[in-house]
Formats: sequence, structure tokens, C-alpha cells
Amino acid sequence: MHITAAITTAAYGLLALVFASGPARSQPAPAAAAGLETPHPGRVVYDQACAACHNNPETTRAPAFDALKAMRYQTLLYALNEGRMKVQAAPLNMAQRTAVIDFLVGREAVSDEWAANLRCPAERRPVQLDRPATVTGFGFDPRNHRRLSAAQAGLRTSDLRQLELAWAIGFPKATAMRSQPAVVGSTLFLPVADASRLYAIDVSAQPCVQWVYVNETPLRTSAAFGQLPGGRKVIVTSDIASKVHMIDATSGERLWIQPVGLYPLSLTTGTPAIHDGRVFVPISQYEISLGGNDDHECCKTHGAVTALDALTGKKLWTAHTMEEAKPLRDRGDGKMIWGPSGAPIWTSPAIDAKRGVLYVGTGEATSEPAAPTTDAILAIDLEDGRIRWSFQATANDIFLTGCILKRNGLNCPKNSVHRDVDFGASVIIAQRADGSDVLLAGQKSGTVWALDPDLGGKLLWRQDFGEGSPLGGIHWGIAYDGARVFAPINRPDGTFGPPATGSQKPGLHAVKVDSGAVEWTYAAEPDCSGERATRVKSCAINIGFSGAPTVIDGAVVTGSLDGFLHAFDAKTGELLFKFDTARSYQTINGVTANGGAIDNASIVAVNGLLLVNSGYGMFGQMPGNVLLAFRPKATPPSR
Repeated sequence: MHITAAITTAAYGLLALVFASGPARSQPAPAAAAGLETPHPGRVVYDQACAACHNNPETTRAPAFDALKAMRYQTLLYALNEGRMKVQAAPLNMAQRTAVIDFLVGREAVSDEWAANLRCPAERRPVQLDRPATVTGFGFDPRNHRRLSAAQAGLRTSDLRQLELAWAIGFPKATAMRSQPAVVGSTLFLPVADASRLYAIDVSAQPCVQWVYVNETPLRTSAAFGQLPGGRKVIVTSDIASKVHMIDATSGERLWIQPVGLYPLSLTTGTPAIHDGRVFVPISQYEISLGGNDDHECCKTHGAVTALDALTGKKLWTAHTMEEAKPLRDRGDGKMIWGPSGAPIWTSPAIDAKRGVLYVGTGEATSEPAAPTTDAILAIDLEDGRIRWSFQATANDIFLTGCILKRNGLNCPKNSVHRDVDFGASVIIAQRADGSDVLLAGQKSGTVWALDPDLGGKLLWRQDFGEGSPLGGIHWGIAYDGARVFAPINRPDGTFGPPATGSQKPGLHAVKVDSGAVEWTYAAEPDCSGERATRVKSCAINIGFSGAPTVIDGAVVTGSLDGFLHAFDAKTGELLFKFDTARSYQTINGVTANGGAIDNASIVAVNGLLLVNSGYGMFGQMPGNVLLAFRPKATPPSR
């Protein structure tokens, strides 16, 4: 999830080329204008091997043609030769791969000199790590509340009524601003996946770069902040090759790097968590996007959580979501169906130090039989990795992306609810009015679940917001303000899911933690007014609320796939502020920048600034490459 379901996770910037076995039955690439006598050799490769997916991103979940053209040469080359597209690219020789990348992006090197030009002056270059850490991971705190006080944010609820754009920073050749920064004092530790870099940016005054961590492969997860035994302050993140990076927060020096993938098709998507001298890393997989291919022997991978020694990176234990797959039956052509498989973990762990466990949500099965740990919440012992208990929300959900439109494939499940309604939203450890703990979990089925952590995950209540879908329902995250949980709803159906029943609409719901009752609802409506109808493609379609919300003081802030930033009064649902981020910007670092869809985990606040990533070039959504900062408008002096 997180990449959720489908996760063709080519997400963030990788080619999700699912190469066709022959000429693609689709329209030629938009750049392939009629009348060209000598087509670019890479265009020929694209039309035959790539266009079927990338010209139909809403159906295939692949990055659109325009998103591919906005990527880096190195990103695409890595994807084809070593990364997620290695299997699909196997039929192409090196000349063909080079040609198609050259056709898409050319060979001009991307300049990152802007970071040197925006380097902090000497007096601001040291990172002030003696200040409070306000965002230490995906959920801001170990319990995943995604909540900042007015003091932590430097913003009150009333300030959110009168925001203005303070500045914008652009990142060259990025299409998906998918990673959330860790925040300590006035420093953002921001991974930019497409750039293969993590930036330490001081925002105490005019933003400046304190240090840059450069990796050889694209990064993937958000950043987490913590402290090692002995007191050293560190940042941890993971890359597309399922390698965990431990970085000194003072200098940007790499301390260690540890591969954690269980299989060649493993991924790290959820943000690692640092706790008590250990790093807990959730592991997902992308076999879901390959298993529908008849040439693939399906399916052998599953998810896990791995615990690493924070000082050394040494593996301490791995909690597998199921047993290893075994050959089960001949699928009819001499090749075997393997199982069980699936239950990837897209979510970032919630740490329950009081009970000595962490909580994660899992995804669907990818082959039969569907294990009871699929589409489930797991409680895992922090010390030894035992699964203490599990709660399954949806049984028999066997799903492969390639079977969405081709149910008769050799690997496609014959007896499955076929919903792809995994848990992509990280579990929240919340409190009821009587002080007792409750676990809150959001599922792509469109359901919020409340579980009792002391009774083996016993169901306390559930609240359903429609039928959900592979990209609908509750996608990336939920947030909690002490009394209510905020559940965003993504687009409800479309190509991926069942026909709409009208019971689920994109928007945001506020739900009482004690009872599950809905306090208020904001239903999103398309905005295609004026020139926006031509500026924003699919302005009437991509209006879902997919990203994780953020609570600031008495407000909840969230973004939508059509690029709007929203701030609501947490108690009443009153819309306090709305801003269209899907446009071009004049940046303080001189990089050409555009906003787009707001997705994943994109919104934090510090030092009186509301900080928003804009751009997510997946699933037919709008790419973008900008970090935006908003501040309260200055009050004019009274006469």
C-alpha cells in the first residue's frame, strides 16, 4: 500500500513499463507526430514495448508519458538495468534500452548546482540538534498521531485562515515528491527520491542547504530521526534497492548501509522506525505487478519486518508475514502455482513501548491460499519478532495487477474477492475518553477499524465509507487529534474497482474515537473553473484525498489529487483555507518548478511555516517537483 495496492510502485519515479509481448495495441507516443519520415529509434521501441501501459496510466497505474519525459536519465537507466523494470526490460538489448531512454529524456546531465548555490552561510551551516524533534517519522511520533501542537508548528488554528505563499524550492527532473521530511528544530531532513539525495535544509530564515547526502540509486521512503546508543543523532531512510541508510544528522555522513530485501522483488516503502537502539524496517514487494504475466512463475514473495542494530546495521530478527511459498499445483502448462504469498507491509510501524510490540498493516495475497495474515493488522514483539496476534479485515483477497483486465491469465486467481484492499495507512495508537488505548487502522476498503490492543486485537467498532477499491478508500494515512480520527477517501472506483454504488465519495471524514460516529464530512467536488480546465489535465477525475492528513493545533490539513491544499477546523469541518498548488512557480533556487497532485505524506509544519510537497506522477496523476512554504499574512499596522 502505500503504494498501496497496486503499487505498481513504479511509483516514484521508476518506469512502470510492463512490456508487451509484441507491438502495443495503443496510440503511439504523443511525441510521435504523424508525418515524421524517420522516427527516432527509441520512439519505435517505446511504441512497441512501452506505450500499451504508459499511454494508458489510469488503467495500468504506470507513470504517464509526460511523467516519463520529466525524469532523469539515470533514474530510467537504473530502473531498466537493475531496478523494478529489470524483468520487463529483459527482452530489450542495451541499444534498445538506451534508445528509448534517449527518446524520452535525452542525454543531457541534470545539474544539481542549485544546492551549492543555496548553501548556508557559515553561521547557519551547523545543524542545531539540541532543539526539539517534532517530526521523527511517518507518523511524527512513535504512536503515529500525525499531530503537531501550535508550539511545535509555530502556527495556530486562526493562522491557517490567512496563509500566503512564502517561497518555493524546485528539484530538477523530479516527478513525485513522495517523501516526508523529518524535522528537528528548524531543519528539514528531506529525501527527494528522484534526485537520489537527502537534503538538510534550514528554514529558520531564508531557506538554505546545510548538507546533502548523495546516493547512487534513487531513494524511496520518508526520513526518520532518532538517537543511537551513546547519543549520536541520526537520520534513517531506505532506497529503491531495499537498502537501509543510516546517516549522521550533523554532517550527512553515511554511517552504514544494510540490504534488507528478502527476495529480488522486495521493496521498502514504509518509513523505518528508530526505537531503543534498533531500527525496525517494514518490507513490501512488487510481485503483485508481475504475477499477472503468464511468463512469471507466481508467486513466491511475502512481506516482513526486520529489526536492525542501530549502531551497526546488523540484522537481529525478521518477522515474516507467512511461511515460505511452496509449489502447489500445475497451472496447466507444466509450470507451477506457488503459495502462499503476499501480505506485503506498506505501512510504517507504530511503536507501543508499554506493551513491547509494534503494529503494522499488511496487504493482499498474491497467490492461493490467502494466508490469514493478509489484509490484516499484526502485533509484533519488539524483542524477538514473534507475531503476538493478528486481526484479518478481509479474507481471500488474492490480487495481481495484471489480472485487473485479464482475469483468465494462467496465474490469475479463480476464487478470490479480488479487491486489493490492503492496509496502506499506518496504525495509530490512540486514547479513548477513559484513558484506555485503542488502535485505529484505515483500509483501502474505505473502512476505519478500532481494535483493543489488550484483548488480542478485538474489534471495538468499524466505520465504513463505501466500497473502496485498489486506489480508493483510505490510501496512505489517517491522523488523530486526541478525540477524533481523520479519514481521507480517495477516488472510489474507476478502472480498478467495482462499479460505484454512490456510497463512497472522495473527501475527508472526522470520526469519534470512542464510538466510531461520524462528526463531519467534506465531500470533494471537481474544480475546472476558468483556465484551470486547460491547465490541469483530468481536473474532473482526480479529485480524491489520497495522502495522509496532518493535524496542526485545532485544524486538520490535507491535499487532494487535483493539487488543492485544504485546511479544516478539526471540530466543525469548516474550510479555513484552500490553495491550488498545480501551477508553475518562481523558486528561490532558480529551478523550474511545477506543482501537481498532493499524495503520500506531504505536509509538515515548523517555525511558523506550513510545508507542502506537490507532485505525484503516478496512476495518471499530475507530476510535480516543488516544496512549498506558506506563512500567515502579515497584519497591517493599525493607524
